[in-house]
Parts: sequence; structure tokens; C-alpha cells
Amino acid sequence: MHADGAPEPFSTPRLDALPLDVAHAREMAAVLSDPALHTYTGGAPEDAAALRARYARQSAGSPDPAELWWNWVLRVRADGRLAGYAQATLRAGRAEVAWVIGTPWQGRGYAKEAAVGMVRHLLTRQAVRSVVAHIHPDHAASAAVAAAAGLTATDEREDGEVRWRRDAPRAAGGDEVQP
Repeated sequence: MHADGAPEPFSTPRLDALPLDVAHAREMAAVLSDPALHTYTGGAPEDAAALRARYARQSAGSPDPAELWWNWVLRVRADGRLAGYAQATLRAGRAEVAWVIGTPWQGRGYAKEAAVGMVRHLLTRQAVRSVVAHIHPDHAASAAVAAAAGLTATDEREDGEVRWRRDAPRAAGGDEVQP
């Protein structure tokens, strides 16, 4: 984490996760333009102006000093194009995460790669003791991504979504160890 609380970039074999910037809004408006991306989460695609405003708020960070908002755009290294985003809200050692891959890039393993990379980044480089995702019970693709990132479905629900969780490993003495 940077001194100002901003997220550090991370990379996976094919993706660069870059801290979100208002300058990404135009390209991301096209990436996120398919209404089908909102099937399980609600809402509708936003145009570049709406995304610029949202990205400005997100980049400024949480108004709550005890909470950090980390947002990354996902750039495909092979062609330099943005393909989606990953995000984490950090509070008291817990990271709530989410990911979205634009429709044209789906089916290539990018969501899995981004989620695995983000969870590893959070658990190995940050003071995160648990990672949580909330997934609609009918969203099989997102559930598969969560499982690939080492999260396990729980019996807990929030707003009708299944809570998935992964805790940082603990050493024999109770101290956290790096995964």
C-alpha cells in the first residue's frame, strides 16, 4: 500500500492490475457497456461521463478513515486493452472483493486470473486476515472464480447473495503466515 492508502498495482501472467484513474473512464465505458453484466448485480451500463464521476469519487477514497477503497482496472498485457476491473474494500483486516470482466473478454480465464492475483496480493502483501466476496446464488461463473481464488461458500447470506470467504493461513502459534 502506498503511504496515502492508494492500492499498489499487481500483475498476473497475462494481466496488469493498475490503480483506477479517471482517465480510464472512456475505455471502461465501452468495456462495461453490455447490459448482461448487470444481470446479477442490478443497475445498468454507465456512459463515460458517469464513470468519470464515479471514478473520481472512488479514487478519492472512502470518507471513512478506517476503510480503504482499492480499485484496479485490468489491462491485457498482450494488446494493452482494458478488459475489466477488480476491487477490494478493506476494513479491520477484512477485504470485500469483486471483479467484472467485459463480455468480449469472458471465457478466456481473465476473471479467474484477476481474482486469484488480487487475493494473493491482498493476503501476501497487506494486513488482510480474510477475504470475502458476495455472489448471487445463480451466478455459477462467479462462484467458480471465487472457488479458484481459494474462497469457500458459507451458509451466510447478505442481500440474497452467498458469502464466500478465505482466511489467511495461521501458523502453529496462531500467527498468520503468508500463503
